[in-house]
Amino acid sequence: MEHLREKELSSEQIYSGKIIDLYVQEVELPDGKTSKREIIKHPGAVAVIALTSNGKILMVEQFRKALERTLVEIPAGKLEKGEKPEITAVRELEEETGYTAGSIDHLISFYTSPGFADELVHLYITEDLIPLENKASLDEDEFVELMEVTLEEAEEMVANGRIYDAKTAYAVQYLQLRQAMKGK
Repeated sequence: MEHLREKELSSEQIYSGKIIDLYVQEVELPDGKTSKREIIKHPGAVAVIALTSNGKILMVEQFRKALERTLVEIPAGKLEKGEKPEITAVRELEEETGYTAGSIDHLISFYTSPGFADELVHLYITEDLIPLENKASLDEDEFVELMEVTLEEAEEMVANGRIYDAKTAYAVQYLQLRQAMKGK
């Protein structure tokens, strides 16, 4: 829909960080007026629905400074420059859970906050978990607790706010739908 496009008039990078870059852009709106946009550039991320042989979901609990609280989440992490998402998915699974995947399948990719960020999350699933003999190391600034939860426990965590992020809520809904489809 070309008639909805905003034309970039100028762009100034005001922050360059380890994970994100922040730009302020002046744009021309479809009606000819101008406006400012604050845009976050992000390298993208992956998330993994990892199911054990007895159907439990591997999750991690970690402190999220932006929220000043812990959240329960599926394993996830940032893409490294030039790294393919499926490689990142296996790496993050290994680092955060101590398991690798014999096979892993891409489910969907989605934007997290398209109103101001270009972060694209690639969601994968594996039911082919293999325990690592030598556990991979977490990032030096990352501390997580591994959990194995049933779908019912995950649903309760969504209801009580322990699961509060989009990628994990999406994963829980995907598993609910999958379970409902199996019941048909």
